[in-house]
Amino acid sequence: MIVYAESSAVLAWLLGDVRGEEVAAVLAAADAVIASDLTVVECERVLIRAWSTGVLREADAADHGALLARAAARWTRLRLGGDVIERATRPFPVEPVRALDALHLGSALVARSAVPGLRLLTLDQRVRENGERLGLQPLP
Repeated sequence: MIVYAESSAVLAWLLGDVRGEEVAAVLAAADAVIASDLTVVECERVLIRAWSTGVLREADAADHGALLARAAARWTRLRLGGDVIERATRPFPVEPVRALDALHLGSALVARSAVPGLRLLTLDQRVRENGERLGLQPLP
């Protein structure tokens, strides 16, 4: 199984949220993980925001960042190229879709064109609904 890892799922795993164990199990079982550069940027920004607002200590934010970097080093990273941006600017089956979610969906669709059967790892309800309607089979 090859999965596209969207930010909501990666953050749940990274921060030990309620569904983080489910996400960890999918990541561990995956033959390969594809993630957009957007996934890494969003996750890093959440860590910075959590540290800067006092939700996380600086050392904890750094530890989470190191864990993310180690995981992302094993993932196939998808750039936000013209094909992703072009798809993100068109309507999705379930609107409205926020800009960053549209970029994730566009990335997943571009990745699926190269990897038939790609699964979508997300906890975001709107992304899940669109992924389902687009044939991406959301996990978990």
